[in-house]
Amino acid sequence: MKTIIQEKLLHVMNNYIQSRAQPFGGNKLGSYVRKTVPQELEKIDCLNDDYVVTGSVGQGNWATVPWIAIMNRTITTSTQRGYYIVYLFSEDMSRLYLTFAQGVTETTREEMVMRKQEIRTNIKMKDSVRKDDEIYLGESGKAKGYALSTAAYIEYHKESMPSEEELVEDLESMITYYERYIEYTNAKDEPVKDDEVDSLNEIDLIKHIHSYISAKGYYYERREIINLYLSLKTKPFVILSGISGTGKTKIVQLLAESLGATAENGQLALIPVRPDWSDGSDLIGYRDIKGDFQEGPLTKVLKEANRPENRNKPYFLLLDEMNLARVEYYFSDVLSVMESRDRKNGEMVSAPVVEVKEEDGGKLLLRDNFYIIGTVNMDETTHPFSPKVLDRANTIEYNDVVLDHFGFLANDSIVEPVSIDNKQVAGRFLNLKDAFSDHEDLVRKVTELLVEVNAALEPIKAHFGYRVRDEVCFYMIYNDEGELLEFNEAFDFQLLQKVLPRLTGNDPKTEKALKALFRFCTSHEWDESSVDSAIKEARFPKSAGKLSNMISKIIYDGFTSFWGS
Repeated sequence: MKTIIQEKLLHVMNNYIQSRAQPFGGNKLGSYVRKTVPQELEKIDCLNDDYVVTGSVGQGNWATVPWIAIMNRTITTSTQRGYYIVYLFSEDMSRLYLTFAQGVTETTREEMVMRKQEIRTNIKMKDSVRKDDEIYLGESGKAKGYALSTAAYIEYHKESMPSEEELVEDLESMITYYERYIEYTNAKDEPVKDDEVDSLNEIDLIKHIHSYISAKGYYYERREIINLYLSLKTKPFVILSGISGTGKTKIVQLLAESLGATAENGQLALIPVRPDWSDGSDLIGYRDIKGDFQEGPLTKVLKEANRPENRNKPYFLLLDEMNLARVEYYFSDVLSVMESRDRKNGEMVSAPVVEVKEEDGGKLLLRDNFYIIGTVNMDETTHPFSPKVLDRANTIEYNDVVLDHFGFLANDSIVEPVSIDNKQVAGRFLNLKDAFSDHEDLVRKVTELLVEVNAALEPIKAHFGYRVRDEVCFYMIYNDEGELLEFNEAFDFQLLQKVLPRLTGNDPKTEKALKALFRFCTSHEWDESSVDSAIKEARFPKSAGKLSNMISKIIYDGFTSFWGS
């Protein structure tokens, strides 16, 4: 089938810089790169049903280095992981590179360098394919990251772009080298895909979780599933709050179950918190009068998660009715250990939570496959949270109830669980330094907004520190990489979940700070007579709605808090 690849690629190079000066949303060139160019490439005979072609110009903001990736489904369907063929455009659009590259998001630098050398050494290529580190895409962190990931490449210049026939021939050659490397890895008895583990790209994974929960007869919007997924990826400690009966416990159980984690296989533990818990012994365990250690419920599941054969599986600990006892009393040891997490030998580990017999694992650590989720209700029988707890968690509210929505109940399809590798849900970042070079533009954009928020909170001493900043940035980076939510919607979730839960007060300064935040969210002053329209037009409507309720509370009751609004 005749192709016009040259024309399509040149159109991108000739128009991208001009398009970047225009608004991102709805831009025609974005659709051109994401759909039109991939459709043209798919006409090439060597790209059979085993291949998926996808293009990107960024998520919410223009990418400095747009790309079009060609991936073998048996290896990967996400540019965040694995290896694939990809066209990379230089930042100044003067050059285009056809590359044999790797996912930079979920690959350590050591793994990347090792695989790059393996490809260069073992896969013979024609002379026009370069196997060096001279590829130059630009000066941004993204450009340098993509360059580092490249094992082999062919360089094209806009002013001397080769013919259509040569472009097709080069791509066919690169696909051949790609398939040879797949054969090489298989021959080494290093399977690309474990038969017992499913590999889904991020969007398909979230779609699966949402479909699984809906098929069980529970209604949650897809963006709520995305938010819960991103929150757990950002930091494996999440608090679910809301009125009784909204399915907080059930969504955790079904989320875990959809990923192959159940109580039966030991990957999910539901622990009802008791009002009389006063220290860590009720959760972690204690030594009896004989000196023997009696394991608590957390230790039992942590022991399984620490076993070497289980470290690629996700484990979920659900603390039900978490605030029936004072969280700071029984959970303080875990909170402290949570902040000790560090990366050693390529693995994310913490200080020991507890030490058990050597045959049971010895020192038990919080690894990146262990997720803690607490459900809470706020009433006269429960205890409030301290900033120490709230700073370390994403607090997600489930208060919206649509009693007359029955459409999802008509779905009688059966969705089977999938057993996934923990790397598909685990976060990668511990410090902002880990993420800064590859995501500098996004980090600076998010931080500018957080500085504005902190300026409003500083007069009431409710401003936040580096931990909150870092974790908001991590959430926004994971969202951007997965192309899951629009920027403003994602930031709205973070403002609502990481900042507002800490706010409480009964004085004019608190009211003034809340109104300043409302103005930040809506670009309008708070006015009771026009508040609904201001929220409807707001750039951050969820946070604006919550702030409006909190402002009304302090005006009419003289006291307000996130939890009582």
